[in-house]
Amino acid sequence: MKILVIGSGGREHALAWKLVQSPLCDKVLALPGNPGIAEVAECFHLSAMTPQALADFARHAGVDLTIVGPEAPLVAGVADAFRACGLRIVGPTAAAARLEGSKVFAKDFMHRAGISTARFRTASDAAEARHFLDEFGYPVVLKADGLAAGKGVIVAEDRQQALAALQRLPKGPLVVEQYLVGEEVSFIALCDGTKTVPLEPTQDHKPVYDGDRGPNTGGMGAYSDSRILNPGERTRIMQTIIYPTLERMQELGTPFTGFLYAGLMMTIDGPKVLEFNVRLGDPEAQPLMYRMVSDFLATLVDGAPIEWSPEPSVCVVLAAAGYPATPRTGDLITGIDACGATVFHAGTRQTERGLVTAGGRVLGVTSSGPDLPSAIRNTYDAVRKIHFEGMHYRT
Repeated sequence: MKILVIGSGGREHALAWKLVQSPLCDKVLALPGNPGIAEVAECFHLSAMTPQALADFARHAGVDLTIVGPEAPLVAGVADAFRACGLRIVGPTAAAARLEGSKVFAKDFMHRAGISTARFRTASDAAEARHFLDEFGYPVVLKADGLAAGKGVIVAEDRQQALAALQRLPKGPLVVEQYLVGEEVSFIALCDGTKTVPLEPTQDHKPVYDGDRGPNTGGMGAYSDSRILNPGERTRIMQTIIYPTLERMQELGTPFTGFLYAGLMMTIDGPKVLEFNVRLGDPEAQPLMYRMVSDFLATLVDGAPIEWSPEPSVCVVLAAAGYPATPRTGDLITGIDACGATVFHAGTRQTERGLVTAGGRVLGVTSSGPDLPSAIRNTYDAVRKIHFEGMHYRT
């Protein structure tokens, strides 16, 4: 089979790396890809990455199956364009992708479906949102309605911070919601509209600095470990969140296919949904693909069961100087080949000087071990062998 992966980050590198291991896979293509992906796949560039242009490329290239990494093409309707051309693709329609594309839609959806989430109010703009700031106490969570690359959520500790945050968030509708306390978990399920197969639980770390301090990022690292959730918690999540979501989407006439990602807070009252995403997480995909020992392509094509290594896996993101505000690019990267871990490229570029930084999140260093402390130690041993000027990461 000829497989197309859409995207250019660490998630897409992990997908390509895993898919090319399948006996069913003849070749992986990537649009646009990155230097790491180019080691396992053939990368292409299009002048316009519109849904129809992507579908036309896939048709002309004879692609058998397409996997979409990032959310923006899904929200734009790439799955609709592919299916209109009779092409197989993993991902939801634009209508179903509103679960991620609109925070306002998602909160209303959860309310109507009876899915547990934080108490909230929606506002048409920042001026209206000011009236709701004191309703839930502080800290309070402010969310931009549309896509924001993981940076559209601000936790304000007091009213002064909240007022300042309203000025920084993109103009347009907002969600003001209760701040939940507990342990965060990323729970991702592969869905075909009615049936679903849950992946192993993961946990990511979004704030840029240690101790969960500083502004949110797209994700500074993640780990996957079966012990994140016990069997009872997994069952409860499936019965109270995943299944009701699929049922409600069916009722709306927009069956959900693809990766349904529930960002959860495990509270004393049980799991509550912080947000829905409609694709694999980044960096959660990296430890997931690393831990998966079965043929992922066989699962995507034939529904083959997924098998997992019992060993936890850890991915540490190495970020560029200035990230998450204004990342510096062009710094030479050394040490990848000798680090002793699997390194997924996220923001890199190949030049005459060698491999250089080309984005905020540059690399995802991924390893495992017999237990979580060992996996963490193995990953950081590899991290310390990689260098580029201004490199920073969570410890």
